[in-house]
Amino acid sequence: MSIKEQLTADMKEAMKAHEKDRLSVIRSARGAIRQAEIDGGHTELDDAAVIGVLSKEVKMRKDSIEEFQKGGRDDLVQKTQAEIDVLMKYLPAQLSEDEVKALVKEAVEKVGAKTQKDMGKVMGALMPKVKGRADGKMVNQLVRAMLQG
Repeated sequence: MSIKEQLTADMKEAMKAHEKDRLSVIRSARGAIRQAEIDGGHTELDDAAVIGVLSKEVKMRKDSIEEFQKGGRDDLVQKTQAEIDVLMKYLPAQLSEDEVKALVKEAVEKVGAKTQKDMGKVMGALMPKVKGRADGKMVNQLVRAMLQG
């Protein structure tokens, strides 16, 4: 079953169970996927592209959480975290920081990076391996740290 089919099945299940919050998040995700298909010329997205769209949705919500925390809006932080939890069920298992560090080290050695100027090469080699499985901000920070030390 593809991720899109799973989203549709879960949407129907959420409707029957009257889970309004979960239903809203799933509908939002399906809408983002549909918009990506329209933007791409009405082509069906494969699972990899769907993962990219869902990762973007999670990232937007994580950024929102940071802003809500700055504003002292704990109610919105909890609501947004619940939305992230729903979306994470459709993404591949997330890599731990240690696993990402190992991949960063491997990528640095592979491209022969020595300085911060080589960061683009490292990120180019690394991102396809971690896409949808690790936070891009964390990956960026780990690459910077590896190239400084």
